[in-house]
Amino acid sequence: MSMFGDGLDAAVQKAFTRPVPKSAPAQMRYLVKQLKGTKAVAQMLRISQRTVERYVKDQIKKPRPDLAARLEGEVKKRWQPQIRAKARQKAATTGGIVIDTRARIGYTAPIGTTDEDRLRHLTVALPPQYAARLFDAQEQGASDQQIQQIAAEALKEVYFQDDGRRAGQLEEVRFTDIEHLEFDL
Repeated sequence: MSMFGDGLDAAVQKAFTRPVPKSAPAQMRYLVKQLKGTKAVAQMLRISQRTVERYVKDQIKKPRPDLAARLEGEVKKRWQPQIRAKARQKAATTGGIVIDTRARIGYTAPIGTTDEDRLRHLTVALPPQYAARLFDAQEQGASDQQIQQIAAEALKEVYFQDDGRRAGQLEEVRFTDIEHLEFDL
């Protein structure tokens, strides 16, 4: 997927109340139960139906690395959907979201001023409306660039403009050269 999409998913996964199944057979059984059949799981994972059945019966325990990654990704995508929805709803209505990033952030300014774009490490609590916009964009399949633009707008308002108390004439904040990005609810 993408840096921003994966970061948002990881933040929501911290809200899980039970651990995700660890073994391949347990993961396969979970997917078979969710998709109501071995045929659908086989098509989704691009393996044979017989292979899925053998995982379910514990005849195969260790998948090849590419299959293990696909399997784990599909399970995490479907794990605890109600908990996931509640975490997103809480962030979008009351809690907001925290972004921790190390990137080149700033805007076009005279050389030597403090707001010129430069490498910064920021940990900023974003208000709920930006959490809602980030999650909505992710659900609608927005590109990483579009989600990055929403995050840049949020940093502009919260960090540079201090919610309208300063730097009111800012045009566009640059948010590039991302070294580290993490979200937390």
